[in-house]
Amino acid sequence: MKRKLDQNDRPTSVADAEKPVNGAEASEELSFPDFGLDPRLLQAVAKESFEKPTLVQRKAIPLALDGRDVLCKAKTGSGKTAAYVLPLLQSILKKKKTSPAPSTSALVLVPTRELADQVFKAIERFSAFCAKDIQSVKLTDKLSAAVQRSLLSSSPDIVISTPARAWNNVNSSALSLENLTFLVLDEADLMLSYGYSEDMDNLSKSIPKGVQTIMMSATLSAEVDALKPIFYREPTLLDLEEPEADGEGITHYVVKCGEDEKFLLAYVIFKLQLIKGKCIIFVADIDRSYRLKLFFEQFGIRSCILNSELPVNSRIHVVEEFNRNVYDIIIASDEKSEMLNVDEDEDGEDGAKKPPVEDAAGKDGDDKHPKKKRKMAKRDSEYGVSRGIDFKNVATVINFDLPTTASSYTHRVGRTARAGKNGMALSFVVPENLYRKHIPTTVKTAEHDERTLARIIRKQKKLGKEVKDYSFNKEQVEAFRYRMNDALRAVTKVAVREARTRELRQELLKSEKLKRYFEENPSELNHVRHDGELRTARSQPHLKHVPDYLLPKEGKKGLTSEDIGFVPMRKRDGPRHKKGKRGFKARRSGDPLKTFKARRKTK
Repeated sequence: MKRKLDQNDRPTSVADAEKPVNGAEASEELSFPDFGLDPRLLQAVAKESFEKPTLVQRKAIPLALDGRDVLCKAKTGSGKTAAYVLPLLQSILKKKKTSPAPSTSALVLVPTRELADQVFKAIERFSAFCAKDIQSVKLTDKLSAAVQRSLLSSSPDIVISTPARAWNNVNSSALSLENLTFLVLDEADLMLSYGYSEDMDNLSKSIPKGVQTIMMSATLSAEVDALKPIFYREPTLLDLEEPEADGEGITHYVVKCGEDEKFLLAYVIFKLQLIKGKCIIFVADIDRSYRLKLFFEQFGIRSCILNSELPVNSRIHVVEEFNRNVYDIIIASDEKSEMLNVDEDEDGEDGAKKPPVEDAAGKDGDDKHPKKKRKMAKRDSEYGVSRGIDFKNVATVINFDLPTTASSYTHRVGRTARAGKNGMALSFVVPENLYRKHIPTTVKTAEHDERTLARIIRKQKKLGKEVKDYSFNKEQVEAFRYRMNDALRAVTKVAVREARTRELRQELLKSEKLKRYFEENPSELNHVRHDGELRTARSQPHLKHVPDYLLPKEGKKGLTSEDIGFVPMRKRDGPRHKKGKRGFKARRSGDPLKTFKARRKTK
């Protein structure tokens, strides 16, 4: 095997290639021009306002440009996408100088459609000034086999896909990997967890030997160890931990409360604006997300939903609009991660096995008393929200339902405090003595909240972080309970089911039937919102107003700096509210037969 040359054209030894690189080691402060990138790529980097490369970029880009295989572990939001996209584009531009014939040179494999769309857009941005020389194709959209074959017939330089889609096209001879030189596995630790093990094995047999491989991951789990012998030759391990500046990072809070009190606290937090800025609320399942949205709507709190049931175009549009500050609250059901056990030490920290999570029937593996299951809508197996997706400027992550593993918690809260900014994580935990005390709001995953919290505290302690108690004034919060109960009683199972069906029908209409129209008129897409009202069984408009007697003596200023009051739907100074001789004009009855007035025809 040929030895690689470093930046000074000196041969590197195999021992150096296999040596792990620690993020704590001193490294030279490099800038993007120091990497020797194509001027067109540097122009795109400048347009993105990247001043200095991050730690993962400083470490990974030189190794990738040298042609080495790289296995990189770095936290979310550290710049991993640019760390492999820039070397990938540089490799293709260099190859085009000697062999301009079209061929697929790079394959980027991702576990979810949302991440595929994000990577595709990143490649478009960084190749903006060399778009004529680089063609990329994304295979994760809902396209027929004929359309996918047509897209691949021109042999695009870069193909972004999930392993299942990639293997289907390779198996049907639509995608040729004969000239492949660059392979990327993004969020590699999720590949096998998402059920792609068979597809990965098949792809490994079709990929030619000697292909340069870059694997990016947030954790170095057993799944990553299983993939290493399949795709790697002599990888360089980058185990990086980005140092946090003073005052930066995530502040972790936890509230121990009953199951119905979650809704009470969420109502108080958002209605009185105790938490400001953009927020992602994680819940246990899809029904739970609609229940919380319907609950919020009665208080005039607008939010949008993100789950695996919605069409991919709608999900991508929700994330884009959230990043553009159109929505402030996303209720995300990360049900996929709840079924994954990606923690290496989940079973071994305290010597006890993790308790099994009950299934939808109510008992784990118990078929003695099978219950009739409601037919569920088809979910997208390539959906994921807690990993990979780049949510911008998230101020707070609320774990309305605590995840089942410490790693899931880490990935969820990683949506905030990105790129050196501050953030807060607030988690609701149900103690064992309060579990199932309020049946209508119970979720089965809450049974083991205290055990999961103990693991989370231990894991954060290893990272030098403290999980603090978030204290509420119970007397002040209790004043809002009866209003919470009124709103919660209106959110029945029937209302949740109807809202879920109605939302899915509306989003399918927006996503499929109007797709071509929006492609031709992209500006009109701004008028399509995802936070519209779903409506409960009975309307309670009085709940949208917070009366002064519910607030403490300090008034609204004691809870929030902003003035919160009732905003009427109609202007009070309009013609409908002008005073007459008998006061305000009475609204006409809704029955047209009772209000119909006919005059006798005169001769």
